[in-house]
Amino acid sequence: MTACIVGWAHTKFGRLEGETLESLIVRVAADALADAGLSPADIDAIYIGNMNAGFVRQEFPSSLVMQGSDLFRFKPSTRVENACATGSAAIHQGLNAIAARKARRVLAIGVEKMTEIAGAAVGDILIRASYLPEDGEVEGGFAGVFGRITQAYFQKHGDQSDALARIAAKNHRNGAVNPLAQMQKDLGYDFCRTISDKNPLVAGPLKRTDCSLVSDGAAAVVLADIDTALAMSKAVVFRAAEQVNDFLPMSKRDITLFEGCEVAWKKALASSGLTLADLDLVETHDCFTSAELLEYEAMGLTARGDGARAIHEGWTEKDGRLPINPSGGLKSKGHPIGATGVSMHVLAAQQVTGTAGGIQVKDAKLAGIFNMGGACVANYVSILEPLR
Repeated sequence: MTACIVGWAHTKFGRLEGETLESLIVRVAADALADAGLSPADIDAIYIGNMNAGFVRQEFPSSLVMQGSDLFRFKPSTRVENACATGSAAIHQGLNAIAARKARRVLAIGVEKMTEIAGAAVGDILIRASYLPEDGEVEGGFAGVFGRITQAYFQKHGDQSDALARIAAKNHRNGAVNPLAQMQKDLGYDFCRTISDKNPLVAGPLKRTDCSLVSDGAAAVVLADIDTALAMSKAVVFRAAEQVNDFLPMSKRDITLFEGCEVAWKKALASSGLTLADLDLVETHDCFTSAELLEYEAMGLTARGDGARAIHEGWTEKDGRLPINPSGGLKSKGHPIGATGVSMHVLAAQQVTGTAGGIQVKDAKLAGIFNMGGACVANYVSILEPLR
């Protein structure tokens, strides 16, 4: 244990009219520092997670945080990118700086503004997180990539459309009481299960309700070393923080196994001295409902091919054996690429400090986080608990 989260901030996710990359960065930086009781002068390093890749023209955001305060001037600030795991990558850079004793207090921000361009252009950007020589012309873009993954899983284990609909319904039910979520509506199982004009097929067996949302938003955390954190009003410690990367081409692996997720979870549980059963909740990367299903198996909640059991038997409900995505997940909360990993850490920190409001899991003290970039390529697992 080398570092803690000592403050945080989170905007609402959605189509944020009137907001810019700059305004989002400035706002969450100020709010996270205020939450930690610190000044910009107290920060030793800044990491900004922003995929961008053409969502907005401003491709060099690392110094935009200085627009909020001259006290940030001349501090090291670095932009970090690792596809959909960009936010977690920014946090890990902060943890590394603290572990190396290059910093005592770090500000890590995740931000994305995805809605300034049209849908087709969004799809063209997102497909770049796959291996273009193989996947660049897949119909449906990145949804098409996960459509292929989902179809391959169905071929091995049978049609799991019922399970996917129950995952979607669970996450929308959870997100309906999350004031930060983009879609605060309980859609119900029947709507999520049925193909309709409002819920058409998007790619392969995936319907619109199986796909996460195009979003704007930002989140931030203030990180501090243990000695510094002990003197602060609140502190959430990293029991584990692990990253593993897998091959980018799906042709080089069995994509239905999510092996990078499995290895990251095994490393995190081993380094924390915990088992999955010790955790009170998990925020996991449900960019598509089939991703959540495969993650049940990769994290060890069920055997391979048996992930549907966890949702059908209620294990992953908010009051179940292991609540999964009590926030509503990417599916309901939204998925602003660079902000997602930081958002997961903020909401998990709120859970273990009992400050999560309507999405609070009763008596939560240990929270797991899984954030991935690409189709299970960059894999990050964190485990958080209160320092005291």
